[in-house]
Amino acid sequence: MAKHTLIAYVEDVPGVLNRVSSLFRRRNFNIDSLTVGRTEQVGVSRLTVVVEATDAGARIVEANLYKLVNVLRVDDLTHKSALMRELGLVKVKVTPQTRAQVLQLVEVFRARVVDVDEETLVIEVTGTPEKIGKFELVLRPYGIVEIVRTGAVAMARGSALLSSAPPLVRTDSSADHGNDDSGLSMSV
Repeated sequence: MAKHTLIAYVEDVPGVLNRVSSLFRRRNFNIDSLTVGRTEQVGVSRLTVVVEATDAGARIVEANLYKLVNVLRVDDLTHKSALMRELGLVKVKVTPQTRAQVLQLVEVFRARVVDVDEETLVIEVTGTPEKIGKFELVLRPYGIVEIVRTGAVAMARGSALLSSAPPLVRTDSSADHGNDDSGLSMSV
């Protein structure tokens, strides 16, 4: 099994996230990472889901996502050239003797300190999920007090779109779209 990165464009309405996560639960897939945010198109949110599955399992999940009413489009980025990033905040213990060593690691990982007190540093690090994991690993000997990670966000590289078919979005008023009375519009 491999990690699959699925992008789902959904209507920005209450209950969508619950329906999507319930689908994964019903199919007995564990979600490694789930992030949600608004897109450049009003009324559309983008879910980035990382799940461990076989290729066949990922295709089944994708097909089942399309069955959900509020899902507009699904793309599998797993075998495409893509950028994947995550943000982590790490609170680590420091002493006067270890502070310089921790700050050196911050520099090596191109992270930055966002909060300082006498006993701890809070460090912000961005990068691939693997980079965040390695950063956590090297800080463990110093004593991690707390860590929080956003989950992965992903985007296809280059100028090519993920899908040539933009998602259809239900609109409140079809008057803005000429004679079209379907209540649907296309993003461009």
